[in-house]
Amino acid sequence: MDAMSAIALALGASWASGLNLYATTLVLGSLGAFGVVDLPTDLEVLETPPVLITASVLYALEFFADKIPGIDSLNDTLHTFIRIPAGALLAMGSVSDVAESWQVVAALLLGGVVSAGTHAAKMGSRAIINTSPEPFSNWFASIFEDVIVVIGLLLALFSPTVFLIWMVMFGLFLMWVLPKLWRGLKTLWQRIQGFQEDRKSGGTGNAIARAFAGAPPASGQSEPQPPATRP
Repeated sequence: MDAMSAIALALGASWASGLNLYATTLVLGSLGAFGVVDLPTDLEVLETPPVLITASVLYALEFFADKIPGIDSLNDTLHTFIRIPAGALLAMGSVSDVAESWQVVAALLLGGVVSAGTHAAKMGSRAIINTSPEPFSNWFASIFEDVIVVIGLLLALFSPTVFLIWMVMFGLFLMWVLPKLWRGLKTLWQRIQGFQEDRKSGGTGNAIARAFAGAPPASGQSEPQPPATRP
């Protein structure tokens, strides 16, 4: 594996781990186990049956959890402590055969940053999608993420140049979308706080509607009365 292929694999593995670590493990491990690609020495462990079986079981569990509103956000929160370190380690293992020691450390740090960015985009977008009353948007987002994980890894392995161009575009997209997601999450949090204030003040009836419609909470103010008509 040449340097460009190793860099593409490092970026691809860390990027995909931020979306779905278990799908990433399955794709890389299966391709290596069936002899389609030659994985770097430090990633050959992904080809072993115990790793593939474990990744398959965890992927099946996450496949269903990722499509349930609320549960998907809880799952993303818990996986903050799994996806990011795993993405960093996969990036480090991808370049260990062709890089010097300081380059391996740089790949570890860069992989963590890439995984964190992808994971943040996924977690933020899911939290906003969960405000939708129908479940289909969650299903579409989950399936779309799994599909682009497979496509991205295949490009990283077989078309490194195309994938690196894709990563540049993805980086620009993250710079644009992450501030918007942050503002959206802040707005959502303010609405949830308004909902809690409504519950405390006794206005539970319309609290949920106001929380997601963006209407200001009724903090002790009475509803406006219609003007009286003369007889």
